[in-house]
Amino acid sequence: VIKTLEKSVKNAGTEVLLNTAVFSVTKNDDEKFIVETTGGTLYADVVVIATGGISYPLTGSTGDGYKFAKSFGHEITPLRPSLCPINVLEKDITNALEGLSLKNINVTVKKQGKTIAEEFGELMFTSNGISGPTVFSLSALINKYDLSDAILSIDLKPALTPEQLDKRVLSDFNKYSNKEFKNALSDLLPRKLIPVIVSLSGIQEDTKVNVIPAKLRKNLVNLLKNFNFNVKSLAEISEAIVTSGGINVKEINPKTFESKLVKNLYFIGEVIDVDAYTGGFSLQIAFSSAYAAATSINQKES
Repeated sequence: VIKTLEKSVKNAGTEVLLNTAVFSVTKNDDEKFIVETTGGTLYADVVVIATGGISYPLTGSTGDGYKFAKSFGHEITPLRPSLCPINVLEKDITNALEGLSLKNINVTVKKQGKTIAEEFGELMFTSNGISGPTVFSLSALINKYDLSDAILSIDLKPALTPEQLDKRVLSDFNKYSNKEFKNALSDLLPRKLIPVIVSLSGIQEDTKVNVIPAKLRKNLVNLLKNFNFNVKSLAEISEAIVTSGGINVKEINPKTFESKLVKNLYFIGEVIDVDAYTGGFSLQIAFSSAYAAATSINQKES
């Protein structure tokens, strides 16, 4: 994608200034934009701000676009991480499970018992919490909530009802009737997850499964259906794939992406308060808004 875009820029005869930082963008009385850079002063009839958000600062997304927009009177909505890992309080558990990926699981985030977001798919445990596709999507849905009392709940066996799962566990216990509890879950769970579930289940690890009472077995089933964590926070915005928040869209023409406050000033891509459900959609926003802005500029020039 980068090479294709670079080729298009070269074919269009565009001059690219590398290693050139922009200090400020202002407008003089002659309606000319003045762009102050480390390489000198530039003058322009039209300026397009395409600086991205503040995610992945190593790529150059340092938030300068917000500063330029504010200098022209634009409102910047609160900046939050999106499409990012979720940190939890139970770091001892996630540390023990670090690197473990789970597929075909259901993840919900709840506040005061009410589900505020839910996803199905794949996740991965990290040293600080939980990551992966389902968690990234959840982060985009919950980043505007106060997460101080939120619970992240993983259903390890979403295809089974509690009753069906209880029968499955009982079947495994019958199969391994002479084994200790810690050695009787290999058909049900990944090896790395077993010691954690055993520890949380309330059942002694060396208990023979043929003497585990129904009540404790059902507690195990509940744990498998509700593997819960207390949410600490979303990951730092520097770890996020995209930035949520940005230049208020009410101040931008939705057809041309030109500022409603300043003539011939355009904003495109992630610097605007638009963040999508996946990284691919965010790329589409960047391409589509750029196309709309370029079309508008070309029409003005013609």
